[in-house]
Amino acid sequence: MKKIVFSSVMALSLCSLSAFAEEFNAYISDAHCGAKHAADMNAKCVESCVKRGEAPVAVVGDKVYKLANADKAKEHLGHKVVITGKADGETLTIESLKMAE
Repeated sequence: MKKIVFSSVMALSLCSLSAFAEEFNAYISDAHCGAKHAADMNAKCVESCVKRGEAPVAVVGDKVYKLANADKAKEHLGHKVVITGKADGETLTIESLKMAE
């Protein structure tokens, strides 16, 4: 009986964690330029800044989020994406990321 209750609680807790995930339409930029290239999508500038050591960031509207797991965004520098994740203050944790259509 204890195993069934424990299994049920664990399953519900996993479901509740994913329930807190949000979807963000974002532009992947760099910490130096921030939202500057969100309109012109200058991927070369973003890639150059990241090569020089700037961290990738997500620009959502007029807000710039630091990325807790920026390695997930490195293939999308300078692109519009849809991020599923969780925002906590100024930081966004990516659960999944795909190119925007």
